Amino acid sequence: MGKKELIRKKYILKRKKNFFQINENFFDPLKILIKKKLKNKNLDISIFYPSNFEVNVLKILDIKYFKKFNFYLPVIEKNNMMNFYSWKKRDILFINKFGVLEPAKSYKIVPNLILVPLLAFDNNKNRLGYGKGFYDKYLNKYIKKHKKILTVGVAFSFQKYHKIPVNDKDFKLDHILTDKGLI
Repeated sequence: MGKKELIRKKYILKRKKNFFQINENFFDPLKILIKKKLKNKNLDISIFYPSNFEVNVLKILDIKYFKKFNFYLPVIEKNNMMNFYSWKKRDILFINKFGVLEPAKSYKIVPNLILVPLLAFDNNKNRLGYGKGFYDKYLNKYIKKHKKILTVGVAFSFQKYHKIPVNDKDFKLDHILTDKGLI
């Protein structure tokens, strides 16, 4: 078993044991970041439907400030590629082959801001995901074409690891949002 797989197992258990509900203040640093870097323009924000004791990013949909933006969820496509499709809070969701909820396919979009799930992160803004590489592949493909994509990993502060092992396929995030603020 490789180093990444050992870290994954450890942090899945750690997240399950230490999970807690967040409140809307969790997203205050994100508001500041949007005002500063994205100038509050009409944003297309990708979120993820939380599972396996991930931070409940769906709470962002109940915050007045964020109601003016468009939201998208990932959909796993052929060849294990990922794209983002429009989604509103009460829209129907479907279960994909990994047991994750996805929206119906409409028109795909490249979001301005991508909130990225993770199992562990480090101070260098490296992330460890579930090992399928969906976000890494997507970001490595689209960041070259759409340089203005802002990537923010979302995690609990206890998911911090001293140094995530990385390779040339791993995508380094712009920021990490935790209950202790923005890295």
